[in-house]
Amino acid sequence: MTKTAKQVLQELQARKFASVYFLHGDESFYIDLISDYIEKNALEESQKGFNQTILYGRDINMATLLNQARRFPMMADRQVLIVKELVQMADWNNQTANTLFEQYLLHPQPSTVLVLNHKHKTLPKNSKLYKTLEKNSVVVESKKLYENQVPEWIQEYLKEKGYQIEEKAKVLLLESIGADLSRLSSELDKLILNLKPNQKINEELIEEFVGISKDFNVFEFQKALIQKNLFKTQQIIQYWAANPKKQALIPTLAMLYNFFAKVLLAYHQTDRSDQNLAKVLGVSPYFVQDYKIAMRTYSLAQIIHIISLLRKADLQVKGIEGLGMQEGEILRELTTGIIFQY
Repeated sequence: MTKTAKQVLQELQARKFASVYFLHGDESFYIDLISDYIEKNALEESQKGFNQTILYGRDINMATLLNQARRFPMMADRQVLIVKELVQMADWNNQTANTLFEQYLLHPQPSTVLVLNHKHKTLPKNSKLYKTLEKNSVVVESKKLYENQVPEWIQEYLKEKGYQIEEKAKVLLLESIGADLSRLSSELDKLILNLKPNQKINEELIEEFVGISKDFNVFEFQKALIQKNLFKTQQIIQYWAANPKKQALIPTLAMLYNFFAKVLLAYHQTDRSDQNLAKVLGVSPYFVQDYKIAMRTYSLAQIIHIISLLRKADLQVKGIEGLGMQEGEILRELTTGIIFQY
């Protein structure tokens, strides 16, 4: 049966365990969350020595997995078998191995909790194996969130822990960390450790405890570019040069490329309402104004030129072009090229 991560976690907290969990998808956060919860809570500490086994796909084959799954627990009601990196198992896509696994799924060992971590990849839903899993196990698909879904995820994650966050602080986290839920949750957990009960999270707290500058981050750099604020861009470049660990150039270029590529997409929309642009671009309505400002500042031809400049800068930083150029020099050349369009 296909379930959401939230449904499964609620069942686990109520100590309702299934015989087989198949956790797959591009987003590892929920896969790890469920697998780790079972690892920590399905057995008492005194029972884990004999009854909890963690295997890695690269070290086993299907025969090993099934032999372990069919074992009986020792002095406990259940055994827990967790398989990590399942996609690396040599015979995972082997037809004979799959047939053996399907037979196990039809009659799983009732005293075994088998947890299969199939990270960074989904199993094809039209395959016989998937259909057998869906019918005879708990299946959770963990999908990557779109950018426009991340601010709400941040808000809900903090709400469950009793905290609130300001809109600008959410934007700062998203622009600096991206949609990587594992990294976001890790940074938020570290932040919470330093908060007072019910304290609302703002930009200053993000800067102090997460280490992201509210004034000298890629979001502010992007804003300065679309406003053609050369002075502000140079300030930020100087700050990054003095603090090289604060902002790596390759991720910065990737974020800028992603932004201007979406501006290009926005230019091709006949309906440029905030609602439609947010939907088409896959961003929060809070960000739409930035795209509209960029469209007012730069023509369609200029946006295309900016994208070519970003590609050139990417080649320079990788040493394919402009051999010997320092990162600060590449960024300054890119900035003046964007603003003055020479």
